[in-house]
Amino acid sequence: MQEVNADNFKNEVLESPVPVLVDFWAPWCGPCKMISPILDEVAADFEGRVKFSKLNVDENTQAAADYGIMSIPALILFKEGRPAAQIVGVQSKEGIAKFLKTNA
Repeated sequence: MQEVNADNFKNEVLESPVPVLVDFWAPWCGPCKMISPILDEVAADFEGRVKFSKLNVDENTQAAADYGIMSIPALILFKEGRPAAQIVGVQSKEGIAKFLKTNA
């Protein structure tokens, strides 16, 4: 999964030709650590169809505020430069895959 930040968010997420799932996380967040390997598995299943990125909310507070992140982990699917759908909290592999199939 690619790390995104304030410097490359526009290019990597908002201007991406494919949908991008952004994982808003923080190093101290236990649930964020739990969901990370699940996201890696789902990313492999959706390779070429959805791009997966991570944004550290502690290092990118403005981006987190811009998208109304109040609780992490938060997953926002961006399509055509705009947030299209969001889920919050630890999700199962099946739950994330269903979310992407429905929204991507």
